[in-house]
Amino acid sequence: MSNPSAVERPEEEEAQVDIDFLLGLAGDPHAEKETFRIGDLSQEFGVTLRTLRFYEDRGLLAPARRGTTRLYSRRDRARLRLILLAKMLGFSLTEAKQLIELYHQPNGKQKQLEISLERFEEQRHILLEQKREIEESIAAMDKTIDYARDRLQQQAAE
Repeated sequence: MSNPSAVERPEEEEAQVDIDFLLGLAGDPHAEKETFRIGDLSQEFGVTLRTLRFYEDRGLLAPARRGTTRLYSRRDRARLRLILLAKMLGFSLTEAKQLIELYHQPNGKQKQLEISLERFEEQRHILLEQKREIEESIAAMDKTIDYARDRLQQQAAE
């Protein structure tokens, strides 16, 4: 799985949402609520209004409109949860959309879980490889910094 490109992300910084919340392990205080305003979801998920509009433009969310007010359904809220989970796991928005859309195929729930698990395992392997490469780069950087410091000390002593 690839990293999201700058084109796929709004520019504003957002708060990181807890993984337990995204997985639904933390309980759901809004389980009975049917509709949500843009500000409700923004606050609950720690995303900007701009991000929600961006996800709508990308076809990831489809709020109803009442005048100029966007009304998000429980389905939109669940999709937002999955989008943010995929983002946290290092998937692109395109990949997130593909995983979400599996739900609407025949035997969708089962198929979505099976394919998601497979993709999660692949992504985990990619992330571990990236971690290894980063650790190697940090070790090389430390050695190079030590070398440069030693050279500076030698030149200062001369």
